[in-house]
Amino acid sequence: MTNKLLYFLSKTKLVQRFVATPCPKWMVSLADLTIIALSCALVYAFGGGYVSPGDPIFAPVVKGTFVWIAYAVCLYVTGSSRSVIRLTVIEDSYRLMLLVLSVMGVQLGVSIGTYLAFGFYYFAFWNIFITGVLVFTLMLLMRYTVKYFYLHVSGVTAKRKRVIFLGSAINSFFMASALRSEFEGVYEPVALLSLNRTVSNLNVSGIPVVPYEPDKVKEIFDYYRCKTLMFLSTQMELMRSEFADNFLKHGIQLMMMNQIEEFDLNSKEMPNLSGHVRSIKVEDLLGRETIQTNNPAIEHMLKGQTVMVTGAAGSIGSEIVRQVAKIEARDIVLLDQAETPMHELQLEMQQTFPNIRIHLFIGDITNATRMERAFKKYRPRYVFHAAAYKHVPMMERNPTEAVHTNVYGTKNIADLSVKYGVEKFVMVSTDKAVNPTNVMGCSKRMAEIYVQSLSTWLRHNSDGPSTRFITTRFGNVLGSNGSVIPLFRKQIEEGGPVTITHRDIIRYFMTIPEACNLVLEAGVMGQGGEIYVFDMGKPVKIWDLAVRMIRLSGLRPDEDIKIVETGLRPGEKLYEELLNEKENTIATHNKKIMIAKVRTYDYTDVLAHFEHLETLIDGPAHDIVAEMKLIVPEYKSNNSEWERVDNELKASEEPSAAPALSEVTA
Repeated sequence: MTNKLLYFLSKTKLVQRFVATPCPKWMVSLADLTIIALSCALVYAFGGGYVSPGDPIFAPVVKGTFVWIAYAVCLYVTGSSRSVIRLTVIEDSYRLMLLVLSVMGVQLGVSIGTYLAFGFYYFAFWNIFITGVLVFTLMLLMRYTVKYFYLHVSGVTAKRKRVIFLGSAINSFFMASALRSEFEGVYEPVALLSLNRTVSNLNVSGIPVVPYEPDKVKEIFDYYRCKTLMFLSTQMELMRSEFADNFLKHGIQLMMMNQIEEFDLNSKEMPNLSGHVRSIKVEDLLGRETIQTNNPAIEHMLKGQTVMVTGAAGSIGSEIVRQVAKIEARDIVLLDQAETPMHELQLEMQQTFPNIRIHLFIGDITNATRMERAFKKYRPRYVFHAAAYKHVPMMERNPTEAVHTNVYGTKNIADLSVKYGVEKFVMVSTDKAVNPTNVMGCSKRMAEIYVQSLSTWLRHNSDGPSTRFITTRFGNVLGSNGSVIPLFRKQIEEGGPVTITHRDIIRYFMTIPEACNLVLEAGVMGQGGEIYVFDMGKPVKIWDLAVRMIRLSGLRPDEDIKIVETGLRPGEKLYEELLNEKENTIATHNKKIMIAKVRTYDYTDVLAHFEHLETLIDGPAHDIVAEMKLIVPEYKSNNSEWERVDNELKASEEPSAAPALSEVTA
């Protein structure tokens, strides 16, 4: 009967307006002041009020008016009328208590003052107490009545998703209570899951508190007829541990709610709390705290400058463009040969950063003439070199193109940077350049060797300022073109199977914004010749990644979605390294960025080897790979047709036409 009445009321325009918009502050203040006046009147009518022996006839009116004004002033100071009363919780009770105690203190001070001066108490102590109790009780009752009515009206207007909220602390309780109070809300918190296992049989504002027990997770969620765990963004670090797996393996959906610091009380509409809730993606659960940097030196270096980004249409290049635009570089030159992605990036930049001058330059970095036109026209001060071929199996089958683009394309951009006075050249490399087992990794290591040796040569042979070359190494980035996560997601959507090359394969991961932010910071701190490596956190087992993704989709691994091993791809490692075994690191001011103490080579020697390799570009791929192995002796092919070249070089006793590079002291 009650629900039917509430449902009927919820359809009236007056009630809909009440629940859809917050009460005006003046209306709440008027209600509070009315309650204060009513309390004063009740004390006067039923308890002698503000009458003392010898008082003139108008004394009660004066005293009552004084109390009313005192409450009105303290009401404004404490802000008790500015709260959204439909969301009343402990904080509002605290403010009301502060209000009442403040006025009682004023009355007490006045009474003691009159006693010391004139020998009588202006306010009787019991009047002070009774008035305070009445004001507090009636104001709190008004707030909880409004909240109760609002909660029940809103509760019958929509069918909500039942969720259990993680934590029993005040923040978790407040957000759970706010979600329950949301008109036509999407979620209905039915319990608080406390990490304190000693908690039992507790109930907070109608929400039961249950202790978390790993072996009883399924029973708890079944009891509350719920399949979703919701938590605050501040609890994400806990969820990155194995804690999350205790829920995923039982098919419990994980949802995160961003913590809302405050409501916009000037808004005519109530805040959309449900809009701050989102489902958890596997990227959120990779077991590493998000890397955040806020180095003002980045802005100091790039603001108002001309910056060129090669490979600008790619996942890394485009994010570098966005971050450089946020810093307000004056001109950004987007250099790439991918026409459609470049057009899409241009539209995005024009909409998001209309005041930044964006210059599109379509071209191939291996075309030295075309690249020189770009440098001559725009004269960049800083170059971020992200253009490269990076797909391991594809480059294993096409070593000529890997060398042509990754090695000689990089050489073109580096040489032009020197010729046109670029201040800093920052190259994006990869962890696959360390002890490479594939053509792609070796080609990137060769690019590292060239820019590092060029930087050292310039430092010793240039009379004035010269281009400073900095290299950055990091592992896989989430969401990049060709990343394993989009592949797994697509396979899951298609019903499986999810394909993994090897059950034991592991990889390092970071997000694209994290990686690009560290690239910019490394560019700031680099003085030339350094190879920076990033702290990638703990490596992730790809098999575990697939299992989590399947469970996050609400499915069961090997039951709903099969996981199939396909075998290592040509050139693929079980694990990647960030340093060669002969290398170690030097710490920087940023604990997430280290300088690799790598072997360095003589520039003239490197140039001779590269010139010899260039004569082989149009020849058999076998000869190109053989020369690459001589330039980078730690390059040993793995699971690849080029293993035969390793065997040939090992068996050969003839001196090479191009002996291996000799190391020099940096």
